[in-house]
Amino acid sequence: MLPSVLRCVRPVSTSLSLSRPLAHFRPHMDPDPSRPVERSIRTKLTDQLTPDHLEVHNESHMHAVPPGSESHFRVLVVSSQFEGLPLIKRHRMVNEALKEELSSCVHALAIQAKTPEQWGSNPSLAKSPPCLGGSRGDHTVEEKLKAGRE
Repeated sequence: MLPSVLRCVRPVSTSLSLSRPLAHFRPHMDPDPSRPVERSIRTKLTDQLTPDHLEVHNESHMHAVPPGSESHFRVLVVSSQFEGLPLIKRHRMVNEALKEELSSCVHALAIQAKTPEQWGSNPSLAKSPPCLGGSRGDHTVEEKLKAGRE
């Protein structure tokens, strides 16, 4: 399934319009060509939601998965398309944009979906809690990890 994800990947400008500096900017957050799932997530969210600010964090290293996995992500999307929408609808928009990844290689996705005004008043990214071994009860994890390697 991953080859179908790769067909959708196009280079993305990393200089998204930022009205405020990143609260926790780290230079390694630029898209990494060796991370096709992360790149696909970044591309699809950029194309479909035209964010003012976008952060995509691969949090797989915090979980019980092989090194180099791309299975657990946290995204922060700041978009004017979220204006007037309840949080659940914003999350649905992100999930819809990433439905292919969520049905194949992505096991977990944490979403922060903010309007530009919300981001302006609180430019911070939430932290994920430590892994509690939830994948032990999810028998699809192994299939998704395998799909991500193919």
